[in-house]
Parts: sequence; structure tokens; C-alpha cells
Amino acid sequence: MSVPLSILDLVSISEGSTARDGIAASMDSARIADQLGFHRIWFAEHHNTPNLASSATALLISQAASVTERIRLGSGGVMLPNHAPLMVAEQYGTLANIHGDRIDLGLGRAPGTDMMTAQALSRSSAEPQAFAQSIYDLQGWFSETGTAHSVPIVSAVSAGTEVPIWVLGSTVNGASIAGQLGLPFSLASHFAPDQLDQAIQVYRDSFTADAPTAQIDEPYVMAGINVMVAATDQEAAREHTVIEQMFLDIQRGQRRKLQPPVDPDTLAGPGGEGNPMLRIKAVGAPSTVKAQLEEFVERTGADELITVTYAFDPAVRDRSLELLAETWL
Repeated sequence: MSVPLSILDLVSISEGSTARDGIAASMDSARIADQLGFHRIWFAEHHNTPNLASSATALLISQAASVTERIRLGSGGVMLPNHAPLMVAEQYGTLANIHGDRIDLGLGRAPGTDMMTAQALSRSSAEPQAFAQSIYDLQGWFSETGTAHSVPIVSAVSAGTEVPIWVLGSTVNGASIAGQLGLPFSLASHFAPDQLDQAIQVYRDSFTADAPTAQIDEPYVMAGINVMVAATDQEAAREHTVIEQMFLDIQRGQRRKLQPPVDPDTLAGPGGEGNPMLRIKAVGAPSTVKAQLEEFVERTGADELITVTYAFDPAVRDRSLELLAETWL
């Protein structure tokens, strides 16, 4: 049943802390994850968000790679409409040349921000056909020739690096794109669970191993899940309220840094349930979390899990990683 475990890090900033503090804590966690045997760490691009410092993914990846030895590092992801694809090829080709075969490039079509900020960042189209063409060009820039497929532009710094490309998505639309391109699919089920089962099925049904862009022979799904492991179920549930409060802030339009944990009962819905956006989760003592992870793998058939853990105190997150590794890896 055991599948590889990876980590999605959004470099959170707690109340009373700074972006500098958040980045330093993230790098400490990367060292720990590397030692514990996690498969990869990805950083997710976000902008105009006061509680997250994960805006410049390439810089975070480079720093994390410099303080680790084995673990893969990547983007989960680069929101491609915010960037010129050539610049992405040059950045990730440079990372691969500096740090070797440890770099992944996960690509998404969402802006990772509000529409005003997206307009300020916009450099390429999010339309499916344009997105697919950008991926094809990126593969050209990562190939031995270092030349895009649609334009005679050479990227010497990325040539021959063959950086693996992933497609990120949360719906059947993203799943279909990933499948038709023959690329691995990373599913954002940790915050968008509504189309989880349908998206996985669409991806597998549409997978085309002989597509010009294909990089794998069979479908490969990495699914996101919120995880908090603590000594007891009660302690874990309390720590999990940090992310629950963050999502409530988003829904209410409230802009705050991460808040301390609270009594879970104060956040429960009318029926005692939590936020439905966060229902894909494994929260509890080690044995509880192991059972929940096994159930999720059984349900999805995921080839890999990417875990998301928010904590007001970075030491709580690091302890959760340690307990998770002890029970799963």
C-alpha cells in the first residue's frame, strides 16, 4: 500500500513573523524532510497574499537544493500564464545545471492570485491550446538542441537538461490536458476535492503515451492531501485549525497572517463538520493518519501523495513530518 510521500510548501508566514522568518523555517523543514526520506518538495507560486512567501519558486527551489542532498525539488507549481515560457526554461535549466537531476517543473494554468494581480503578471495565455504549445516549446528548450518547436529560439542554459514537466490541475479540464499530453498529473485535491474521482478517471482515460509531448509510458497521479500528525487525535485536530482559519479568512476576504490554533469546536459547521474544501485530509495521531492515508490511496489509486501541512509554530510542522515519516516511510 505504501506509496512515495512528498511535500507541498507554500512558505507560510505566521502572525508576528516576517517573510524572512517563513523562508528560514521552510529551509529548516527541507533539511529535515531530506533526512527523513520524503521523495520531493514542491513550492507553490502565490502573489498578493500576506500569509505566504512562495512567490519566486525558482529562488526557493535553488536555496532548498543548496541545503539538501537527495530530495527532489520543484514547482507545484509555476503558474505559466504569469511567465514568458522562455524565461521559465532558462530559470529551470539553470537550476538543473547547478543542482543536477533533482529538479521538477510543475505547471498550472491558474494565476495563483486575484485577477488584478494576474493582469499585472500576465505574460502568456491560459487557454488550453496555448498552454499545451508552451509546454511543447519548453520541452524543446530542455532537449538536446535547446530549441523551441514553434520558433527558432535557442536556450543554451537549458539544453540537454531534460527537466521533467508535470501538469497541475484541480478539475477534469486539467486532467484531460495532462492525459492528452502524456505527462504526469498532480491533482490539487487538498483544496479542490469536488472533482477528485472524476479528474483521475478522465486523466487515465485520456492518457496518450504516443503524444509528441509524452514523457512517461503510463499514467502517473500525484494527489494532494492535508496532513497534520501529533501525539493524539485531539492535539492534531487543534493544530489543523490553523489552515481552517486561513481558508475562512479567504472566504471572508480577511487578509491576515497565519493565526494560532484554536478549539476545533469554534470553527465547526452546523453539523459539526469542518470546511468542505479541506475534507481531503489525514489528521490525528500516527495510527489514525496512517489509516486515513491508506484509505485515500485505496480510493484514488494514487502513485504518489503530496502532503500539505500548515502550522503556526514551525516546530509543530517539523514534528508532524517526523511522525509521518515514522509511520509511513
